[in-house]
Amino acid sequence: MRKVFTLLLLAVLAAGGWLAWALLIPVAPAEQKFVLLRPGYPTRRIAAELKRAGVIRSKSAFLIWHYFHRGRSLKAGEYLFNRDANAIAIHDRIARGDIFVHTVVIPEGFTMFEIAQALQDAGLGSSQEFLKAVQSETALISDLAPDAQSLEGFLFPDTYEFTRTQSMHDMVADMVKQFRQVAQQIGLNQDVLPMVTMASIVEKETAVPEERPLVAGVYYNRLGKRIALQADPSVIYAELLQGSYSGALHHADLEVESPYNTYRHAGLPPGPIGNPGRSSLEAAMHPAQTNFYYFVSDGDGHHRFSATLEEHNRNVAKLRKAVRGQ
Repeated sequence: MRKVFTLLLLAVLAAGGWLAWALLIPVAPAEQKFVLLRPGYPTRRIAAELKRAGVIRSKSAFLIWHYFHRGRSLKAGEYLFNRDANAIAIHDRIARGDIFVHTVVIPEGFTMFEIAQALQDAGLGSSQEFLKAVQSETALISDLAPDAQSLEGFLFPDTYEFTRTQSMHDMVADMVKQFRQVAQQIGLNQDVLPMVTMASIVEKETAVPEERPLVAGVYYNRLGKRIALQADPSVIYAELLQGSYSGALHHADLEVESPYNTYRHAGLPPGPIGNPGRSSLEAAMHPAQTNFYYFVSDGDGHHRFSATLEEHNRNVAKLRKAVRGQ
């Protein structure tokens, strides 16, 4: 009897020692490890993924610990393991939902193509998957812009934190939600599609906030006189849609056949050519009241505005002279 008891005691001590070793001794990952735990994974699958990544010593020990802490559910998400930690600490992290987020910065004026590439570069999915969502999920803005052909213009520029468990629909919806919040703040609730379209052109034409109402005023003046807008960024966008943009605009490109080519077609293009920020949206809503019909770069990051073609031509000559002198 004493022998049996001794054997049982040794077995209990051995099991306890093994459990302590598996749970308490930290594991040092050889390199950064990312583990993606998708929604719906059972605890056994979670333990298996952690063991496969080499961040816990024993799947069984992890399951035993979770059994005695079943009141704490394990959260789906992507987790980064880059420092020593034992299985108990890892269990606590996953129970807290201390997930890894990907920070994505969307600058003002980015097109849907540039946003798609930024998300792909961040490891959040393919650019084609994002573009498909942008071009198919116009129901997200149907109340604001029922004629919108895509979500271009409504993906508000901001800094976002996304996770790999989010779908492209979720990420697109977050950007549209941010647009809605800004639109409400500035009172953009009428003629939304043409306003956003104008704002997207203004955004592309100047990076100087105080110039944006002036640029908007020029284009509204041209619209009022039925003069073609002749906005170079619209031609670039036309070629982006066709997949023919070479990275630089040439004189021959101004003849490209597209409703987005504002050299060949008077009026606004059928939709935005990028995603404007708040300042450009406000400029489109409240343009400067001037008699300007033209503007051209001054070669120093700003623009010269003019009311007549003769004055505009002089400003163009000044720009060319400045470029030659560099």
